[in-house]
Amino acid sequence: MKKFFLIILLLPFCVFSKPLHLSEINKVMEQIFDYHVEFKEYNSLIIARSFNLYIDQFDPLKIYLIEEEIEPYINMDESNVNLVLQRVKNGDFSDYIELNQIFQKSIIRARNLRKELTKPLILNDISMKKATSGTSSYAKSFNELVDRQKSSLINFYFNQKKRSKIDTQNKKQKVFALLERKLFRNEALYLEKVNDNVTSQNILKSLTRSLDAHSYFFTEDEADQMRLSLEKEFQGVGIVLTESIDGVIVTNLINNSPAQKSEIIKVNDILTEINGKSVEYVSFDKVMKKMKSKDSSEILLGFKRVLDDGSISFWKVKLEREPISMDDQRLSYTLEPFLNGVIAKLDLTSFYENSNGITSEKDIKKALRAIKKENNLLGIILDLRENAGGFLSQAIKVTALFIKNGVVVISKNSQDEMRYLRNIEGEAFYNGPLVVLTSKLSASASEIVAASLQDYGVALIVGDETTFGKGSIQYQTITDKSADYFFKVTVGKYYTVSGKTTQIDGVQADIVVPSEYSPFKIGERYLKYPLKSDTVKPAYKDRLTDVNGKIKLWFRHNYLPNLQKKVTFWQKMLPNLRKNSQIRVSKDPIFQSFLKKQDQIKLKIKGEDIQISADDFSNVDLQMTEASYIIKDMIIIESDLRKASGL
Repeated sequence: MKKFFLIILLLPFCVFSKPLHLSEINKVMEQIFDYHVEFKEYNSLIIARSFNLYIDQFDPLKIYLIEEEIEPYINMDESNVNLVLQRVKNGDFSDYIELNQIFQKSIIRARNLRKELTKPLILNDISMKKATSGTSSYAKSFNELVDRQKSSLINFYFNQKKRSKIDTQNKKQKVFALLERKLFRNEALYLEKVNDNVTSQNILKSLTRSLDAHSYFFTEDEADQMRLSLEKEFQGVGIVLTESIDGVIVTNLINNSPAQKSEIIKVNDILTEINGKSVEYVSFDKVMKKMKSKDSSEILLGFKRVLDDGSISFWKVKLEREPISMDDQRLSYTLEPFLNGVIAKLDLTSFYENSNGITSEKDIKKALRAIKKENNLLGIILDLRENAGGFLSQAIKVTALFIKNGVVVISKNSQDEMRYLRNIEGEAFYNGPLVVLTSKLSASASEIVAASLQDYGVALIVGDETTFGKGSIQYQTITDKSADYFFKVTVGKYYTVSGKTTQIDGVQADIVVPSEYSPFKIGERYLKYPLKSDTVKPAYKDRLTDVNGKIKLWFRHNYLPNLQKKVTFWQKMLPNLRKNSQIRVSKDPIFQSFLKKQDQIKLKIKGEDIQISADDFSNVDLQMTEASYIIKDMIIIESDLRKASGL
């Protein structure tokens, strides 16, 4: 069965374990073109975009290449683009392979530069302030490239200094050796380990990303990571590892995992052995491969730990691999007492489901049942601030908890065919005061929920002025572990019952309460090649145009009589609710300091030389605090209305 999902996720580069050949690229692209909402074959636009992306994949930080080296590929004239287009159609990818030769020369140059720049940094005090990073253009000259390389070294040093005490030349040496290992892994894929598999993979990534902002080709390891984010479950021992100057260290233990239940392993322990073999001088990639090996259900791990007195202890532990549910990334909630009941604050970080029946909708239902059993539930704040999406089916089911029957999502494909996705449960699971808390990072499936509840008028949206703005739907092969290739491809756009799409514009907040992300350029409009925004006809009066046969009779008798009507009450209350919020925020000295810092950051981003306040607001959730006040206002308004009505 096809799975559609809506998600944004940045993934690291990994090696595709199934061999892929240049001759297979067009075969994969034909599959992707079959699904894509806009492009059905190669054209000059896709080719031109792909070269820009191919170069950016290699050098995203702009620290390897000089502009003049790649200018013929970045600004390719129309005649050359058409020549390349014909070659690509014929399965000839020699132009990309020629680019690889430029990359290889830049890698050798960068390695030599790092050797020259690192020596004085190790021998002398690094007294320079942390260098700025991030640029949209490539170096104009060799000297500028040298400066960028030096800045990247210094930035890495200061980032490591935050994690470890670096007080000797030997430790400095370890820092730069660690950086060299990390860089070498990526560089080797273009130099020492370059082959058909890696080149084909990189070409496919650039071609699929040329279609739109959310079409993507995945390696098998990347698909595993994406699957984990969607299903919140995996098979393993539950240890999160990273590479440090001291070796491979434990950075986290997943709740209820074999590693945590052993009560032996701690964060910052250093991994020394796997199944009796030392890994102290083994590359991080090989360590991770050994950890993921499925040769046995058991794994024997050796660790060492630096004790407070400076001594070192060594030990081993045998762990059994088992299915691990990432409960800490599922729904969580807190309760705030108010009047004669409670306000439930539901924190949902994604819209997940897996083969064991764990879903975001079921988790919310279970939580609300438990809350109602012990308390008088007066209001709900659904926190979707950093929710980047997930399964479309779960977005519909979560929305359905708060409305009666009705259209939740309208999808439109490349043939302008309309599909209406409905709630047919009949009754809302909860129909009291509801606030959906959002930010610029609320995207995709979370925007469906926020926009749908806003359209029906059953909730107020509180947060940044607008959400991320991803209104496209992807078909994906990621959750099919037996798929020949892993990709996601944009097949259409979605619209909520009002006929509006969240594409580009996102969901507009009813009451603006900015988050820490508000000064930054975050959103679909800032991505490469986003789809355009448009509208379709509203579907409050569901005409069942896509329902045929006997099932249409069922819908007429059981579905249409109980359609969710658009609620206008909370929109009428908005002027007062906004006014109350503005007064509270204006009188809150902490919030005012926060807003002042946000303004300073905005000016800094624009290039103004301004000092940013050192105030730290990480320990206070100002958005949630104000959302809580807003829901309390809503509860009081509803209570007063009930009293006035004699209910």
